[in-house]
Amino acid sequence: MNFEQLEAKLTPIAYKLDANRYLKAIKHGFFVVMPLLIIGSLFLLITQIPFQPYLDFMASVLGKEWTVLFLKVNDVTMNAMTIFVILGIAGELAKYYQVDRYSAQAAAVVAFLILTPLSQQDSASFLPLENFGAAGLFVGMITAILSVETFRWIIKKGWIIKMPDTVPNNVAVSFSALIPGFFVIAVFNLIRIGFFFTPYETAQNFIFEVLQIPLLALGSSLPATLLILLLEALLWSFGIHGSNVIGAVMQPIWIALTAENATAFVNGEPLPNIVNNQFYSNFVKVGGSSATIGLALACLFFSKSSQFKALGKLSFAPAIFNINEPLVFGTPIVLNPLMLIPFIIAPLLMCLVAYTAMALGLVPLANGVNLPWTMPPIIAGLMVCGWRGAVLQIVQIALSFGLYYPFFKMEDTKAYQTETQVVTPLTDVTVDLGEKVIN
Repeated sequence: MNFEQLEAKLTPIAYKLDANRYLKAIKHGFFVVMPLLIIGSLFLLITQIPFQPYLDFMASVLGKEWTVLFLKVNDVTMNAMTIFVILGIAGELAKYYQVDRYSAQAAAVVAFLILTPLSQQDSASFLPLENFGAAGLFVGMITAILSVETFRWIIKKGWIIKMPDTVPNNVAVSFSALIPGFFVIAVFNLIRIGFFFTPYETAQNFIFEVLQIPLLALGSSLPATLLILLLEALLWSFGIHGSNVIGAVMQPIWIALTAENATAFVNGEPLPNIVNNQFYSNFVKVGGSSATIGLALACLFFSKSSQFKALGKLSFAPAIFNINEPLVFGTPIVLNPLMLIPFIIAPLLMCLVAYTAMALGLVPLANGVNLPWTMPPIIAGLMVCGWRGAVLQIVQIALSFGLYYPFFKMEDTKAYQTETQVVTPLTDVTVDLGEKVIN
């Protein structure tokens, strides 16, 4: 299969995935929650800075249990992420179907709460916080989609209360949501009752054991990760934003794996997952998709051509913050068979090096602190894996440079020769026009 045939097969699939309303809604849900996860992680980081004088100072000022004062923020962000994901997914789907957004979001949250089992302690009933974090994430995503589908289906059937035009709009909207909301609640209560008579007892247990655990196991495996990275690079090769397409599918899995690491980190337990969102963001995408920071360095310091000198100045600063579109489209890498060789190999190499270093215990596993994806390399490695994580990223930057440099050099030489090519002047050219000779 040649390059054109591969493009013809992958491009329609990628566009369908990117345009799929459910994947777009899930992606939007995680866009909503990501700032909160980053904020919660920063408060988690405050309690876990590995500097004993700092820890002793905080304990002396705030007491021995001082970490609780800051971990509360992590509890209501990272450990309650499912609520915010539901709001994002339901809101995006409601917008797509052109139904009332707030009513659909409220119905989705209530549907999720119906499926969430209550716990008993003495005479009190409560909803365990862990069901709103990673453990409840897949239940929440499925609930958000199904509840909005039910909500809009009832509206499509015309089973709504229509108020006179004289009634204020906000009141009319509230009444029009009564019947669809009732059906959503009734349907999900029937689902809850149905699961009660199964060995799983709750929808939470069923989804977690049948769907979530296998998906997390698959998403954290090295072979699956390599395959995903290969597909992402191939999509980028055709000018399709591979990170967006892959992220819509994989981000829920990787964030759930991150949450597991964060919980273990706070509790002082061994971290369970090598592959997670931090592994992907900080140790695979060093300088952006396909670890192009080495190419940015080559352009900045080793260019001979004006084209690549200008590209180096333009692309290096964004590359520090993991933004590499200037390189991808300015080199260009897209549809460039020569530059696609390192572009496809680089993420696989970064993944293998980082995974091996962590599996062998040379570098600690990512601690679950959600950093912004724009966090510069070395600083990011230091914050999620300590000084050994920073050293690993330095090694990866060197590997990226070594991989991209030979291919960059060929492109730069070609551009330099084009720029310096001597054009033969038209003077002193003899033209024979029959009997006359013109000089």
